[in-house]
Amino acid sequence: MERVLSGIQPTGEIHLGNYLGALRHWVEMQDSFDAYYCVVDLHAITVPYEPAKLADRTISTVAQLLAVGLDPAKATLFVQSHVPAHTELQWLLNSVTQYGELRRMTQFKDKSQGQDAVSAGLFNYPILMAADILVYNADRVPVGDDQRQHLELARNIAQRFNQRFGDVFTVPDAAIPGVAARVMDLANPENKMSKSASSTQGIVGLLDPPKQVAKKIRSAVTDSGAEIAFDPAAKPGISNLLSINAAVTDRSVDDVVAEFDGQGYGHLKVATANATVAFLEPIQARYAALMDDPGAITAILSTGAKKASQQASEMVIRAKDAMGLLAG
Repeated sequence: MERVLSGIQPTGEIHLGNYLGALRHWVEMQDSFDAYYCVVDLHAITVPYEPAKLADRTISTVAQLLAVGLDPAKATLFVQSHVPAHTELQWLLNSVTQYGELRRMTQFKDKSQGQDAVSAGLFNYPILMAADILVYNADRVPVGDDQRQHLELARNIAQRFNQRFGDVFTVPDAAIPGVAARVMDLANPENKMSKSASSTQGIVGLLDPPKQVAKKIRSAVTDSGAEIAFDPAAKPGISNLLSINAAVTDRSVDDVVAEFDGQGYGHLKVATANATVAFLEPIQARYAALMDDPGAITAILSTGAKKASQQASEMVIRAKDAMGLLAG
């Protein structure tokens, strides 16, 4: 069975775009892959954050992952900082990563732009991401458009290490889902729904109260004209609502277009709002039940970290041995 690895930042605020674009496929892949999923708290501290809230947000993020269907009996679920091998391998990989490669990272340029001070951690972020992947010999990595450059760097690092020190690491491939819903900002439908780039009115959070979800969708920006048609270039607002409706009702966009053919935008908005509220209701109920027993969540993470550590530690030993370091 091929191994898949992916991670999510511990924001504690997963939105509909995260789920429909990525997490839904994580749930599907746990049945056909040896799946490793981690909450990447070490990545989260490379930019300004609130230390007092980080642990709680980590627990909340894990609870949401479990609520959408991740099963610890099928997938290895853990917190990045609970497996020290990640950072140990990162240091080893520093020696085969070129400074110029890191300078070319688009995400670093975007996040550092206009900042008076930028951490070395943000600059080295892609090496830690490479270590996250390579320490488990992951065959496939689900990535969005914003992480493709980082995965390509991880592939380059693995190939360079293997050429210099011998065949140690699996060179990972991107895992591209067959159909991925691209959920756009409700207030600015030409941009992807994103916690860092969207206003609060443009994001539907998995934990948003039903009335708030309905209000955001009913207030979504639409387009000129009155035709219900899927055309992301000419009608981004209506196309986004059609995509959301199709995803939360498990239908094709064509079926949704046919249902609302000849009806006004208002009908589509109301129906999409109601369908989204109904879709989120069981997720929110499972989340509430999980948060009533945080000890059970930490137990799941402890079990996951032990399994992950065993695999990761073996890879670090192999890498050290290949590099000629004296065994301890």
